[in-house]
Amino acid sequence: MVDNSHILPLNADVELEELAANAVAIGLPMNTKFRKTTLREVMLIKGPHGWAEFSPFPEYAPEESAAWLSAAIEAGWHGWPEPVRQRVPVNATVPAVAVDDVETVLARFGPVSAVKVKVADPNVATDIARVKRVRELLPEADIRIDANAGYTHQQAFEVIMALDFLTYAEQPVAGIQPLAELRADLRAAGSRVLIAADEAVRKATDPLAVAQAGAADLIVVKVQPLGGVRRALSIVEASGLDAVVSSALDSSVGIAAGVALAASLPTLDHACGLATAALFTTEPANPARAGEGALTAGPAPQPDPAIMEQLKLPAERQAWWQTRLAETHSVLSAKA
Repeated sequence: MVDNSHILPLNADVELEELAANAVAIGLPMNTKFRKTTLREVMLIKGPHGWAEFSPFPEYAPEESAAWLSAAIEAGWHGWPEPVRQRVPVNATVPAVAVDDVETVLARFGPVSAVKVKVADPNVATDIARVKRVRELLPEADIRIDANAGYTHQQAFEVIMALDFLTYAEQPVAGIQPLAELRADLRAAGSRVLIAADEAVRKATDPLAVAQAGAADLIVVKVQPLGGVRRALSIVEASGLDAVVSSALDSSVGIAAGVALAASLPTLDHACGLATAALFTTEPANPARAGEGALTAGPAPQPDPAIMEQLKLPAERQAWWQTRLAETHSVLSAKA
């Protein structure tokens, strides 16, 4: 049985008025459609410890967004633990683009030793062709796929068996038990491709249920959805599984928290999905660009006031984000 008694609580020790007075919502234009959008909206909040990010996706209700606000409070009011490593290896991310566009997308990331390829869109044949194109362009790279729980059992089995060079498949199917069943069938068929859990960890009532069910070989952890760097660290420790850190399509402010988490893990055996600043055409601060396939741990970058003004969302979206902040703070306060 996995012990979850040591998972840290969410942060809720900052009043709404203080958060709201120091918050601004901005829109980051994207150079490739990702999660069906070309504009990533985020709220940046300045705290006494530095800038923080609150950016749950638009469809997330206050209940699910509460952990994201907890992470922002940690970043802006408490800071992060001391790292055990300064440099964090990162992977390139290839969205579900046409096969002919793969080379252009990869070129934006510079030299990398690992690539995550988005799949489950639009069909299995195109997914396989997209991944094989990455393999053709980067034959020595560590390649993993991410289906965001979009495959059926049979589709996932077909794709993974066809791509036996994969290091791991991230959340190929939805749910914990379906993940465990797929993993068992793959092992019975002789596949050594690892299974990584993402949504099954961050969207579950119990983030350790994946480990309890034997449903994955490693877990993908994201700072905002799990409630902060320290809370994510406590979840990884309690799970007993290897972990890889990924971005939740954060701005460079949010990515700094992801780097802080990866830099604080006791072991880090896989490149992390934290080079996603390459997906934006404009960033509020010096973008977290990977140098030689790695990012360096450090404080969140300072947004440029002129760029912030340029990216600032119109009044009606500012009001929408302020309302969302208030509703989420109410839920977070009740949880803590």
